[in-house]
Amino acid sequence: MIARIWHGKVSPENGNEFFRYIKKTGYRGLKATKGNCGVQIFRRDEEEASHFVIISFWDSPESVRRFTGPDSSRAHLYPRDKQFLHEIEQVLHYDVLIND
Repeated sequence: MIARIWHGKVSPENGNEFFRYIKKTGYRGLKATKGNCGVQIFRRDEEEASHFVIISFWDSPESVRRFTGPDSSRAHLYPRDKQFLHEIEQVLHYDVLIND
């Protein structure tokens, strides 16, 4: 199993709207992709930014690429992402050694 970890920052005043947006776009897109084994979304609010972390779990590298396209190290962007995000970050992939 592969864990794909994405981090993004938005302004605190846009945190709630961004969460509603990613539930309709990123979350649904991840869950609808064959080979996805689950999704977790985390949020941490700070004075200068709201941080979002999305961890998605996949059965194979091929399944990750079904979601991302050929370059799985890049974020899979949706139309309004750049409107919200302070910067576009790379994602990280890890082999899941224990999933208890």
